[in-house]
Amino acid sequence: MQLRLDGQVAVVTGSSRGIGRAIAEALVEAGADVVTGARAPEAPVRGASHASVDLGSPDGPQALVDLALQRFGGVDLLVNNVGGGAGNGASDFLSLDDARWETALNLNLLSAVRTTRAAMPSLLERGGSVVNISSNAAHMPSAGPVHYTAAKAALTSFGKALSEEFGPRGVRVNTVSPGPVLTDLWAGPDGYGARLAKQQGISQEELLRRLPEAMGITTGSLVRPEEIASLVVYLASPHAASVNGADFVVDGGALKSL
Repeated sequence: MQLRLDGQVAVVTGSSRGIGRAIAEALVEAGADVVTGARAPEAPVRGASHASVDLGSPDGPQALVDLALQRFGGVDLLVNNVGGGAGNGASDFLSLDDARWETALNLNLLSAVRTTRAAMPSLLERGGSVVNISSNAAHMPSAGPVHYTAAKAALTSFGKALSEEFGPRGVRVNTVSPGPVLTDLWAGPDGYGARLAKQQGISQEELLRRLPEAMGITTGSLVRPEEIASLVVYLASPHAASVNGADFVVDGGALKSL
């Protein structure tokens, strides 16, 4: 199966590392012209154009889309990947003030709303598509901090609503919901995984070994970023022309419900 995207223009948010970086790299490899956006000042992906923007701000998403429009004349694919907050500090409901809620909603939901709004005129003109990167936590509200799971559930709902409104007008919208992914969040020396291992009095290697069983992952391993990237490339390709409004849970079997 050839998944070439030559001549397609892709915008990827939150692309300096982890899932976003893997997605941008895979799209470049597939032949797309890729524009990445993140707060990091350096372009994270060879062959991609980069905008250093704060995607959690009101103006950052528009600036990112403007770069794609100016440089390539349009947008064929928008990947709303930027997000976070699953493993940052205290997470019980009474410890979460308005500022923490606003940060989670801005980064995980409103950044996608704003970037999609900025890109949609071009996506409509070119018959493009949107892929939102949510989380399996959107289906398991008690599996993570309530402000994060609520924001991801809202993002998943947002994608479904968009697919209904814009599918008949030629723009497909789909969601990918990963489970725990082997990124710096879990494997990095300063990430949530390192802090959790220290709290439990075990090595980080031991924590990563135990995690799949503890999280009910039947495949026995965390998801790799490249797996998410491959799915995004497929969803952007003509092979997925009839895929609209879907939510692909990629979590090694951790989600037990239908």
